[in-house]
Amino acid sequence: MEQAEQVSEMPVRWPRRAAVFGASGGIGAALCTALLAGGTEVVHAGSRRVEGPDMAGLVPFAFDLTDEESIASAAEAMRADPPEWVIVATGVLTLADSTGPERTYKRLDPATMGEVFSLNTIGPALIAKHMLPLMPRGRPFIFAALSARVGSISDNRLGGWHSYRASKAALNMLLRNFALEMARTHPESVIVGLHPGTVDSALSAPFQSGLPDGQLTKPEDAASNLLGVLARLTPEQSGRVFDFRGAEVPS
Repeated sequence: MEQAEQVSEMPVRWPRRAAVFGASGGIGAALCTALLAGGTEVVHAGSRRVEGPDMAGLVPFAFDLTDEESIASAAEAMRADPPEWVIVATGVLTLADSTGPERTYKRLDPATMGEVFSLNTIGPALIAKHMLPLMPRGRPFIFAALSARVGSISDNRLGGWHSYRASKAALNMLLRNFALEMARTHPESVIVGLHPGTVDSALSAPFQSGLPDGQLTKPEDAASNLLGVLARLTPEQSGRVFDFRGAEVPS
């Protein structure tokens, strides 16, 4: 088994332009705010209802993870001056009808599994499909998607949460595939998954009771942690998953 890496402490440049898909969520909104506060000139902030923090430099746009045409239109609007960082800050653990993660295989339902995979795996993959072609050759760029430690196969010691775990594991595989493919033509590219930890957000709200003290992270702290990790990644680390401390999550 390969030894897990730690992100270097050597900083790299902050992006001039960035795009956040999922800007209306707790982490997404915090990422937009932190990027602008850190010096990013323009942040394209995507959500279903064109929401995001009211800040100078924020450019809202609409997209729907289940509507490829909306993703393609959003990407086309950025073609003339594409972002240097693209962050997919979307994901679902509990569905809109309150269906939560399955704790046993006996609760598996094909419709539920399909919806979880559509939002956690297929949607981010379609964003990559339309955003990666915008990236110029010979220049650094980052494409990152929020993943989860529970998507690690080798680190799975509890089981359960079948659709969520499997959808994140599939996302991690796709990110690895994209990284290998882009490295052939874009050697300065970085494509990674990010594990933000347990963040105080709508996604984790049903599962926060009983958490140990200090395990729940504020969205603004999570955003700062994740951006700090991204700012120090190198092309050699592309295709992997890193947590909010900069430690590699095993596959």
